[in-house]
Amino acid sequence: MIPPLRTRRPSLTAIEICAGAGGQAIGLDMAGFEHVAAVEIDKHACATLRLNRPQWRVFEEDLKDFSGSSFRGVDLLAGGVPCPPFSIAGKQLGADDERDLFPEALRLVEEIRPAAVMLENVRGLAAERFSEYRASVLSRLERLGYVPSWRVLNASDYGVPQLRPRFILVALRPVAATHFIWPKAQREIPTVGNTIGDLMAAGGWPGADAWVAGAQALAPTIVGGSKKHGGPDLGPTRARLEWSKLGVDGLGIANAAPDAAFPPGQKPKLTVPMVARLQGFPDDWKLSGGKTAAYRQVGNAFPPPVARAVGLCLRKALVKAQAEAPAQLRFA
Repeated sequence: MIPPLRTRRPSLTAIEICAGAGGQAIGLDMAGFEHVAAVEIDKHACATLRLNRPQWRVFEEDLKDFSGSSFRGVDLLAGGVPCPPFSIAGKQLGADDERDLFPEALRLVEEIRPAAVMLENVRGLAAERFSEYRASVLSRLERLGYVPSWRVLNASDYGVPQLRPRFILVALRPVAATHFIWPKAQREIPTVGNTIGDLMAAGGWPGADAWVAGAQALAPTIVGGSKKHGGPDLGPTRARLEWSKLGVDGLGIANAAPDAAFPPGQKPKLTVPMVARLQGFPDDWKLSGGKTAAYRQVGNAFPPPVARAVGLCLRKALVKAQAEAPAQLRFA
């Protein structure tokens, strides 16, 4: 069970770009960052952010049109820049690729001059063929006065029951970078059955207990799918085969949990709330839009527990730096 969001007022501020349905923002909120703004182009995701956090300033616009000048000096600039350029096997990223929003993220770093930066992407960005691109990003951050570093983190190491490696880039002012340590993996690895067993049994399905016993493994990576193709499902053929091994029908998303009339030996489909919990979303986080829109928001999200783990490490480093040399956290 994912814990509810914390309620105490944080002392550090954050701005989120490419915020999506709030996966990273939720985790950073749990880690003690207060969001002063969130930027997202998708209307359904923006509606979700406003529904759950009406006090946030949500900018529903293209990141290329967003100016960060009025947010200069926030503590953290965070976001999940779009991943298509780095997830297409064998395709090198071109300098004019419109899908690459890292240049816009770096522009905003220069405009906002936060004390810290956290950007996440797919594991593909860590591939050797993107080494020159990574080096150019790191070099730009260094020229802006930051100490950058990156690491691939596995979501399952932080309480998320799926195979979901993510590329995480952090950059801090030197005074804070000396205190930053990447989060340690937790010892206990969650399983699909233990994570959503209660949701699978909620409709009175007599096969729920047996299903939980057979789903004692990690899920394959949950994907959001493309807006150009049909309704929601759990991914391509290979992914659906892995879901089938867990006792899940991956050919679609159900409207409700299996009920008392559902055959005990038949493989059920997941519901959006089940997928959301497998992604690490708190149960009280509401998703706007229909089933397809809600599923895509969840599937494309950064797991909140991973963001929380990194956020806590960033917060610890920033708090220590504030105590030692607060002036060195700010740019002139």
